[in-house]
Amino acid sequence: MKKIISVVGARPNFMKMAPVHKQLLKHKSKVTHRIVHTGQHYDRKMSDVFFRELELPKPHIYLGIGSRTHAVQKAMIMTEFEKVILKEKPDLVLVYGDVNSTAAAAIVCSKILTDSGRSVPVAHIESGLRSFDRTMPEEINRMITDVLADFLFVTEPGGVKNLLNEGIDKNKIFFTGNTMIDSLGSYLKKAKRSQILKELCISPKNYTLVTLHRPSNVDNKENLKKIISIFKNINKLNPALDIVFPVHPRTLKMLGKFGLEDHFYSIKNLIVTEPLGYFDFLNLIRNAKFILTDSGGIQEETTFLKVPCITLRENTERPVTSEIGTNVICGLDEKKIMKHIMEIENGKFKKGRTPKLWDGKAAERIVKVLLKKLK
Repeated sequence: MKKIISVVGARPNFMKMAPVHKQLLKHKSKVTHRIVHTGQHYDRKMSDVFFRELELPKPHIYLGIGSRTHAVQKAMIMTEFEKVILKEKPDLVLVYGDVNSTAAAAIVCSKILTDSGRSVPVAHIESGLRSFDRTMPEEINRMITDVLADFLFVTEPGGVKNLLNEGIDKNKIFFTGNTMIDSLGSYLKKAKRSQILKELCISPKNYTLVTLHRPSNVDNKENLKKIISIFKNINKLNPALDIVFPVHPRTLKMLGKFGLEDHFYSIKNLIVTEPLGYFDFLNLIRNAKFILTDSGGIQEETTFLKVPCITLRENTERPVTSEIGTNVICGLDEKKIMKHIMEIENGKFKKGRTPKLWDGKAAERIVKVLLKKLK
């Protein structure tokens, strides 16, 4: 019996892990799967909602790290996770995405020798993605994790190219598809039953959905002012269009700090909500006229759902979403953003295609590889 540990620390990790967990449950006679939640991003209400909606068990081990600076957070995760590894002695550790928990767990595994004299094997799910912007903490986390991983599971062809260019052994690289899309496809039917549109008094295709969390956007006064200006120009272009914005408390704090609250709340048709559960949020995505975001995962979800996505960043680590999907990269170039919104309003925006292997079977392919390699 092999023991596999999954390390998660933030909500996107949960969606990436859920299909893998369910596939591993089909092989109980061969493997046992334990979930470690570092608590990197932890809101009891939100974490509980996501685990329940994704039909995941309560994490077997909770480290309770909480929000810290990047250095302190990584150090604390490493300190506590080392204890877990020494006690549990797993045959493999699965890490997901690009958060601090991902890189910290990979580093710990690389430093601990097993009884066979080798380090603890690590599998990185969603490897090879690169924005080529090292000012992003996520980019550093991705690079660290990929260097240390023994199995690198890639979501799009560009990821394979990036890893090969960085000198990663091709025998470690597996193009398996996107487990985030596995989750989306699996839960779309349940998401359609969400009453969130009725609760917010909005109509399908008559609102834009906004998600912003990156420091470059929300921790910068001038950039926040640009974003408010973009919202007001959307009002002018289509006065009937609602702007739905689930706002993180930190963003509200920064609006207050910069003295922008009055400007923010003067935006017409603005609907501000707290962060939402997975089903509610998924239903909002699929029914939106278009999305304004700086999130990587949402670029993927909108491409799969064929919803226009305008990314308020200068780059993307998920180029397939803009190359063949429904995503456009605009930064905070207001002229460019409004041009694409006019295309959407006029029905002239690109339609997009579904990327290769985004077929709901990524987790199945990943587990097949792992079971073969762990024999």
